[in-house]
Amino acid sequence: MNKNSGFRKLLVLGLLMFTLLTAPGAQLWAEEEKPTGDFTTAVLNQYVWRGYEVSRNSVVIQPSMTIGYKGFSVNLWGNMDSKPYSAGDSTYSNTWNETDLTLSYTKTLGLFNIGGGYIYYALGSLNKDALKRADSQELFATVSLNTLLTPTLTAYKEIDRYKQWYFLLGVSHAFELSPVVSLKLGATASYLLSTYADATLFNVGAGYGGYPKFDANAVATNDKFSNFHDGTITASIPIKATGNITLTPTLSYIFPLTGAAKDEMKGQGLKGGAPTDRDSAYFSGGISASFSF
Repeated sequence: MNKNSGFRKLLVLGLLMFTLLTAPGAQLWAEEEKPTGDFTTAVLNQYVWRGYEVSRNSVVIQPSMTIGYKGFSVNLWGNMDSKPYSAGDSTYSNTWNETDLTLSYTKTLGLFNIGGGYIYYALGSLNKDALKRADSQELFATVSLNTLLTPTLTAYKEIDRYKQWYFLLGVSHAFELSPVVSLKLGATASYLLSTYADATLFNVGAGYGGYPKFDANAVATNDKFSNFHDGTITASIPIKATGNITLTPTLSYIFPLTGAAKDEMKGQGLKGGAPTDRDSAYFSGGISASFSF
């Protein structure tokens, strides 16, 4: 099946669900329980995904829309790079290079929140001269405890081209500083377990070489990566501008958890220059504005 065709079907499904849930006079819910919605736009200095550098020396804009009802939710998220990176002297105008569709369900059972879902990553070229990245699909399951720090474990399974497991453990806590301002602190640690790796495909830039292990020079090998991966420490300050609008400055530090992860994050990150000269730790920050109902 054509990847773009598959994504278009999912996009139509997401928009259909949004239309049904928000149509005037729709009788899909009881009067006392209506759907929720959130529209957010984030402006950040860099896009880093699971420890991988996806933008460099530019501002990224990331709009997101979520509609939820009775534990079910549909989310559309995108990334626009204001100045796509070039390893040479080329200058590129802004480009939209990713659109993600997430379908999920969550439920509270006593002290536990459990859930799961599906993600389709529609991936474009990082600039107009770069190779198009192969689309990706994941299934995920998550469980969290309604206790101090809200410990949350999520397992992601890639089911399309890249064939890997990604386990993410996170904790967070919010401190109310005033009725309108809070301080939220969080940390995550991950483990990446690859079940497919092809160094030949990866090194020629085919876009679907999987997740190989990298040597000390950040060059791909035919071994599969299996190790602790990236960690993140985040601080944010949600500010309730009105009852429905929240402004949130955020700063995150992303770093490798092991030496093997450092080599892999350099090798898999944004191309340009020798892999050993690339970064593997990043400060990513900015501000987001959210409208919720």
